[in-house]
Amino acid sequence: MRKIALTAALGLVASPAFAATGPFFSTGNTNFIVLLAFLLFIAILVYFKVPGLIAGLLDKRSASISSELDEARALREDAQKLLASYERKQKEVQAQADRIVASAKGEAADAAEQAKADLETTIQRRLKAAEEQIASAEQAAVREVRDRAIAVAIAAAQDIIGKQVAGDKASSMIDSSIDEVKARLN
Repeated sequence: MRKIALTAALGLVASPAFAATGPFFSTGNTNFIVLLAFLLFIAILVYFKVPGLIAGLLDKRSASISSELDEARALREDAQKLLASYERKQKEVQAQADRIVASAKGEAADAAEQAKADLETTIQRRLKAAEEQIASAEQAAVREVRDRAIAVAIAAAQDIIGKQVAGDKASSMIDSSIDEVKARLN
C-alpha cells in the first residue's frame, strides 16, 4: 500500500514538472500554482483538524464494531449455554421416557402374569363347581333310583302280602313295613 501511494505521489510531482515550460517557481507555471493550492488545501484540513476528526470517527466506529463483536460473542456463549441446557433437558426427558416405557413393559408383563393366574384360578373354580354339580346330580339320581326302587319294592311287597294275607291284618302289616323301611332309609 505504501509503495503504491509513494509511486503515485512521485508520479504526480514528476510529471507536471516535465510537462511545464519555463521556471518551476513562477506564477506563470500552472504546475506550481496547483502544487500551492494542494498544499493550502492540506493545511486547511490540518488547521480544522479533519484528520483528527476522521481518526476519531474511525476510532468510534472501531469501538462500536468491537463492542458489537463482544456482544455477539456474549450472545453466542449464551446461545451455546442455552443449547447445552436444552440438549441436557432433552437427554433427561429421553431417559425419563425410557424409564416410563420400561416400567410400562414391566407392569404389562406383571399384569399378563396376574391375568394368567386369575384365569387359571377361574378355570379351577369352574371345574370344581362343575364337578360339584355332577356329584350333586349323581346323588340326586341315586336318591331318585333308590326312592323309585323303594316304591317298586313296597308295591311288590304290598301285592304279595295282599295275596297271602287278607283284610285288616294285611293293612296293619303294610303300614308297619312302610314305617320300618322309612326309618331305615332316613
